[in-house]
Formats: sequence, structure tokens, C-alpha cells
Amino acid sequence: MNLTKSKKTSRGRTPSGQPNPIDVHVGSRIRLRRTILGYSQEKLAALLGLTFQQVQKYERGNNRVGASRLWDLSKVLNVPVSFFFDDMDKEVASQSPRVFSASEDALCFEEENDNVDLDPMKRQETLELVKAYYRIPNRKAAKNLFDLIVSMSKSNNYDRNSENDDKDEKK
Repeated sequence: MNLTKSKKTSRGRTPSGQPNPIDVHVGSRIRLRRTILGYSQEKLAALLGLTFQQVQKYERGNNRVGASRLWDLSKVLNVPVSFFFDDMDKEVASQSPRVFSASEDALCFEEENDNVDLDPMKRQETLELVKAYYRIPNRKAAKNLFDLIVSMSKSNNYDRNSENDDKDEKK
């Protein structure tokens, strides 16, 4: 009888045993969208047929989110699957589990994709924002919203400027 301990698998974890930064990023995006929608972990769990503890593990990156669960999350949270990978910085993206075990030949693919396109016009978020803008039925309100966004984007310190604007209006 062989009593040797079997090596615990660390599939998807960093060599130090920490959750993979990509899984942590996906989890933070799940938490972000859940919070924006005003869902509790319990509500999201109920919509997915999970326990709230499982949602906590996803959000912390402790448990990896499989493809079918990611699909379910995208439907329940009303976002495309790509949403969960948006805004991932290059350092996090370079922590793919295959990097820890791949040969040099397998990593040549990474070099081809080093120039991640940061053009905001190609981001899903931009497309969703534009679509939502054009769905606003009151075009005058849409124009006012547009003007507000342009005004805010020109200010490096919106909070301080908004306080000054409040003072100007009281005069």
C-alpha cells in the first residue's frame, strides 16, 4: 500500500499558490456589475442557482469561473462576456495559467498580442454607451446629458469645480 501524499493541484493558481490575477480581475468585474445593479450577493446567487458563498469565492478570485457560469453571469448581469475582461492591465493579462507551465514555443502567441488595442472606440463599453445614448427618447435630455459628459471630461477635478459651480449659482 502506497502511503505517499499526493500533490495537491494548484490549477489556475500562481506558483506561490495565490489566486490567479486574471481570476481576481474577473471577480472584481462581477462585483462591480452586481453593485451597479444593486444586487446583493444573495440575490445574484439566487439568480444563478448558487450559494452566496460561491459568489463570494468568485468575486475574490478564490474559485475560477468556468465558461458556462461566465455565460450565465453575462446573461443575469446583462453584459457581454467580454465585460469581465475589460480594463485588464497588461501585467494581469500576462498571468495566464498557461504561462506558468508552457514551453517557450507556446508563448510566441503572447508576443503577437502584446499591442493590446486601447482605442476607446473599439471597447464594448463605448459601444454600449453610444447605443444607450441613442435609445433616449427625449432628444433634448440626451443633448443635455451629452453636454454634461463633455463638460465633466474637460475638468481634471470635477468635485472641486462642481462645488465652485454651486457657489456661482447661489450668487
